[in-house]
Amino acid sequence: MFVASAGLSQAQAAKEPSGDGEKLIGAWHLAHIDSPDRDGKPADTAQPNGILIYTRDGHMSVQLMYPRSAGAADNQYVHDGYEASFGTYEVDAATHTLTHHVQGSNTRDLLVGKDLPRTYQLRPDGRRLTIRSVRSDEHWSVTWEHY
Repeated sequence: MFVASAGLSQAQAAKEPSGDGEKLIGAWHLAHIDSPDRDGKPADTAQPNGILIYTRDGHMSVQLMYPRSAGAADNQYVHDGYEASFGTYEVDAATHTLTHHVQGSNTRDLLVGKDLPRTYQLRPDGRRLTIRSVRSDEHWSVTWEHY
């Protein structure tokens, strides 16, 4: 006689996110990007529309569409006003580090196959997420709000 269990196996339960990882799951809309110039002054850049998605099984996707304006020039990450990547992610709540493992991107060879470590800060209610680069030469931050 076969008896099916409604509970998760130990292996499945070990993969289930908890704490910060659980709070990240879902869709986020872009609230604001801060990208100061070389002198540390806020750059007057056009704000894009964007979506960031984290799935329970460890996948992520991010898409940004910049408005058509003189301030939205293409760069190494943005092509024709569009920036996108997808892959998997890991969360280290102890160090507040989030790592995106890029599997695909509109920049192809620039990001594909790269691990992008980021620091993150979650508001206690889990409704706002701020992500920053861990690189000392990058001073941008991106703030997202949970849908």
